[in-house]
Amino acid sequence: MNLWVVGSIGIDDITTPKEARCNVLGGSVTHACAAASFFTKVGAVGVVGSDFPHEYIERYQRLGIDLSGLQQQEGATFRWSGVYESDFINRRTLKTELGVFGDFKPELPPSYRAAPYVLLGNINPELQEHLLAQVEGDPFVVADTMDLWINIARPALNRVISRVDMVMLNDSEARLLTRCHNLCNCASLILDMGPKYVVIKKGEHGAHLFTRDSTSIIPAFPVADVSDPTGAGDSFAGAFLGWLSRQNTIDIPQLRRGLCTGAVVAAYTVEAFGLESLEQLTMGKIENRYQQLLSMIDIRA
Repeated sequence: MNLWVVGSIGIDDITTPKEARCNVLGGSVTHACAAASFFTKVGAVGVVGSDFPHEYIERYQRLGIDLSGLQQQEGATFRWSGVYESDFINRRTLKTELGVFGDFKPELPPSYRAAPYVLLGNINPELQEHLLAQVEGDPFVVADTMDLWINIARPALNRVISRVDMVMLNDSEARLLTRCHNLCNCASLILDMGPKYVVIKKGEHGAHLFTRDSTSIIPAFPVADVSDPTGAGDSFAGAFLGWLSRQNTIDIPQLRRGLCTGAVVAAYTVEAFGLESLEQLTMGKIENRYQQLLSMIDIRA
């Protein structure tokens, strides 16, 4: 196994200004693993209920996602329902039902423990710690988080941040975590906590990569026809780590290229609901859009 991803696996009811869909296969693991699967051997660590459709398992399998770390327990699968505003950015959560995800205690299969790349999705940081205790070797670990854990589990989150190589979070989460407004200062404060790299995501405005010595600006690929922005950030992270795993070299140029690849795959994700776009995606399409992105930002042209 080259990369494993832990996080939520859910069934979503999503309403956007364009359309409403029910029973959409979602969750951070779903989008991140699907995006990573184009580049590397990726495994899912998550839990679903006894009501989880076998059809969805087959969709994972068709993408080549390893399911050794997937638990199926008696009970209901995590469900989320939400409505996006007209800007496709702001959204209202109508309902969250944790189901079996509420008691999830992830365990790594033996085949995952020596994986060289790890993506810790935005689950409880105590569970992130629990998984870090199971890894072998010195993997490159990226941790995501969310405002809930920043507010209620900061000590555990601080410990996780001190142990990982990269923290990836959005701009509002970075400001909440550091109690600072300027993103450059936010990144500096997070770097002081231990990681080598900080990626601050800014949605349709791309992302910034910060190190002690450099700052890189990664643009988003412009999308004219957005259908469903759910999972864009997870696709971004999954494609980034999948691509990095394929190169097996970690330096600033490779990180920049990987993040641009993440931006490309995330742009495809939002063009359809759930996994629909990624299930039709090819490496040729990814490469074509990647080259388009490079031409957009080439100031020498």
